[in-house]
Amino acid sequence: MLPQDQQKLDKLYQSMVKALKRQGMSDVTIDTYSRAITRIARFFDRCPDELGKQDLKDYFDHFVTIRSWGTVRADRCGLQFFWKYVLNKKWKWVDIVKPPQVRPIPDVLTVAETEKAINSVRELRYRIFLFTLYSMGMRLGECLSLKVSDIDSQKMQVHIRNGKGRKDRLVPLPQATLKALRFYWKTHQNPVMIFPNLRGSEQTIRNSVGHMHYQGPQQALKGALKDCGISKRITIHSLRHSFATHLVESGVQLRLIQELLGHEDPKTTLLYTQISDVAAQNRTREVNNLINRVRLSFIEK
Repeated sequence: MLPQDQQKLDKLYQSMVKALKRQGMSDVTIDTYSRAITRIARFFDRCPDELGKQDLKDYFDHFVTIRSWGTVRADRCGLQFFWKYVLNKKWKWVDIVKPPQVRPIPDVLTVAETEKAINSVRELRYRIFLFTLYSMGMRLGECLSLKVSDIDSQKMQVHIRNGKGRKDRLVPLPQATLKALRFYWKTHQNPVMIFPNLRGSEQTIRNSVGHMHYQGPQQALKGALKDCGISKRITIHSLRHSFATHLVESGVQLRLIQELLGHEDPKTTLLYTQISDVAAQNRTREVNNLINRVRLSFIEK
C-alpha cells in the first residue's frame, strides 16, 4: 500500500474508532470491529472505501475457508458498521454472508479444573483477575471495568455497571474474593480502578483511570490451560459458563442464577442444566429407569 493510501486508511480507522465510541460500544467490541477494517485492507492492499459489493463477496468467499464462523460474524458486523456509520453507505450484509445459526453447548471446567487452571496462572494480577471474574460470573468487560467504588464490603456485594444491554446488576461478593482483591489492590493502590493499566511509572499507575488490556488475562488463561494439560475448548467466557454450571450442581435455583448472570431470557439460563454433571446423572438415571422396564430377550426364537 502506498504511503498516501496508508495515511488514508489510518484516518478511516480513527473515524471508525470514534464512531464506535459514539455508539457506546465496549473496548472489546471497538477492537474487534476495527480489526475487520485493517484485515480487509491488507487482503486487497487498498483502502476499504474503494471496495464494491463483489469485492466483499470475494473477501468472504476466502474468509469463510480460513476462519471460524464466530470470526466471520464479527468481521461482517464490523464492516457493516463501517459502511453505515463511516462511509454512510447501505450494505445488505445478508446478501453477502450469512453465518449459520448454531447453538453449541459450551465446554466448561469442573470445580477442580477451575481451581487448577486459575492457580496455574503465573502473574498475580491475572490470577486474581480470573478468580474474580469466575467467582461472580462476570463477563470480561465487566471485570475489566471494576472500580473501587463498585465494591461494597459492608453489604458484601458488587455493583456491576454497563453489562450486556447497558444494564447494571448487583451480585454477592464472596469473602475469598474480597480478600484477594484487597491483597491485589495494595500492590498498586490506584484510587479508582481495581485492575488498572500497569504500564508506566509507579505514579502513572496509581493515577491511571484506564484498565488493563483485555488480551493479558486471555493469554494468561490460555497458557495456564496448556500447563495443566486441559484440552477442552476454554476461553475466559467459559469461566462464566463454569460458574453457572457449578451453581446448578450446587442446587441453586435457576431464577437466582438468571439474576446473578444478568440474563434477560430465562431460556439462556436453562442451558446450564444441559451442561451440569448432576443434571446429566439425573437424566441418565431417569432414562435407565424407563428402559429397565422394557425387557429385551437375548434368546433366539
